[in-house]
Amino acid sequence: MIAGGGFGGLWAARTLANQPVDVILVDRNNYHTFLPLLYQVAAAELEPEDIAYPIRSILRKFPNVRFVLADIKRIDLGKRVLYSSDYAITYDYLILATGSTTQFFGIPGAAEYSFQLKTLEQGIALRNHILRCFEYASRKIDDAKRQQLLTFTIVGGGPTGVEFAGALAELIHGPLKKDYPSIDFDYVKVVVIEAANSVLITFPKTLRDYALDRLYRMKVNVMLETLVEKVMPQTVHLKDKNILPTETVIWTAGICADPITEGWGFSTARGGLLMVLPTLEIEGHEEIYVVGDLSSIEDTRRQLPMTAPAAVQQGIHAANNILNKLTGRPQSPFIYKDKGAMVTIGRNTAVAQIGKRSFTGFFAWILWLIVQLINLIGFRNRLMVLINWSIDYLLFERAIRLILPLRKQPQPPRNQT
Repeated sequence: MIAGGGFGGLWAARTLANQPVDVILVDRNNYHTFLPLLYQVAAAELEPEDIAYPIRSILRKFPNVRFVLADIKRIDLGKRVLYSSDYAITYDYLILATGSTTQFFGIPGAAEYSFQLKTLEQGIALRNHILRCFEYASRKIDDAKRQQLLTFTIVGGGPTGVEFAGALAELIHGPLKKDYPSIDFDYVKVVVIEAANSVLITFPKTLRDYALDRLYRMKVNVMLETLVEKVMPQTVHLKDKNILPTETVIWTAGICADPITEGWGFSTARGGLLMVLPTLEIEGHEEIYVVGDLSSIEDTRRQLPMTAPAAVQQGIHAANNILNKLTGRPQSPFIYKDKGAMVTIGRNTAVAQIGKRSFTGFFAWILWLIVQLINLIGFRNRLMVLINWSIDYLLFERAIRLILPLRKQPQPPRNQT
């Protein structure tokens, strides 16, 4: 049984494919989302279906792997049964790969009034909201209200925050500036709030400084060493008692384990991560393996990055350890192979750390494009992403500026007067 169709779960299923085992992959969605490009959906650069691929299409060539659409509710550890609202599945071995969710660090109002970037629905909702803000700002309203509508605040200067800030700045000062000639774009502000003394704090200083300089050049206001105290429907309250009027708060400051595992009785680390042995098993429940954002490996000096490459490697390793156990071979401890990190900041601009070598500018940007296209699943998705990127690059145009209806999609309340 594999719970979760993200990077860890999907690559575990692929590893177990065509082996003498029966595999069931369970997920609440019937598609896999390529999360590294989700921010481009919110920035009107890509369609949602460009970064999603049907799980059944991925698995249909593997006769021993089947998919079940279900929302996992609980697990009976003694009977080894996984329950959804209307489904129960018995397992011999279980790989938990349910991923992560947004961490708000107990900041009042952050969960209620902030936009997140963890699901396709959230990406579409944020795109809708940004475009609506410009529609409302184009009406005859007072200057204070217009400034509030056109201030976009991103909490968190990590990779997602930096990438979205760059993409949003290009959207605003490119297509939207042509769409709304009645708006004075001096009112428009993109603000990044970061608690540390730099953006991309896990990168080398030269790359951090380069990224910060590029954001400033793109008219992004970066507020370093700044803490958020409270988020309200139309304001952000900072620790220094300043109040930032804004209709839009995008929270990218942290992630934590999917709360689905709360109450299951497992040992947890910071952020609700499940403590696992070096083999990725849970101590006392050696039939359960935990991979991806949900796992915290014991006896390591640092927590593994919550990234797609780490999840993929863990998914493959857990699957291989299960096969080793079934054939009587010894299991091996998981060793993360750091292949580097890349962040794009905008047109022709990116930073990349590969081994001990650092790259910036156009070359890093090309590397980033190639890596994303290679890792996307499906020929159609790669083709459509390449076409949309080419249109954006050559014509300075983003055709996906659509406000689409979303059913049952909560959005932060705002005064639409």
